[in-house]
Amino acid sequence: MIGTVAANIIRFIALMLLQVLVLDQLDVANGWMVPYLYILFLLMLPFELPAWAVLLIAAATGLTMDLFASTPGMHMSACVVMAFARKRLLRLMAPREGYEYGMRPTVPRMGLAWFATYASVLILIHHLWLFFVELHRFDSLGATFLRALLSAAFTLALCLLAQFLTSSARERGRA
Repeated sequence: MIGTVAANIIRFIALMLLQVLVLDQLDVANGWMVPYLYILFLLMLPFELPAWAVLLIAAATGLTMDLFASTPGMHMSACVVMAFARKRLLRLMAPREGYEYGMRPTVPRMGLAWFATYASVLILIHHLWLFFVELHRFDSLGATFLRALLSAAFTLALCLLAQFLTSSARERGRA
């Protein structure tokens, strides 16, 4: 239990530092592709975590990002919406025998197709919410949707790369 909490705290700090110090400084395609790798922390939370805990963790994660990005409430609301959708999506995607206790949603444990589906839906929800809240209007609906789609694809690619780089050879062989 303590090892799981410590691992999640380390993952949170590492992803937040990577986001703030490196990824927020990138200008890919003149701002059309904005990677938000910090949400990988929320994607990898254990399955058995209660919904209220996931919502609180998502709010704290988004608030931390808002403090660094000077975007009052935008990331927090997007993370909470994503966490709200996570519980329902996990229920829809659950295997017949259910999820194992203590398991986290990762590529080596759940498989590439399962994780890519799970992550892409949640990342797209997060990005759509974030970009439409940032814009405050719907007059450029197509451009905002395209920006969210491109950013979500870039974020998903980074999430998959991070999963591959941080998993051990033993875990990759099991998947």
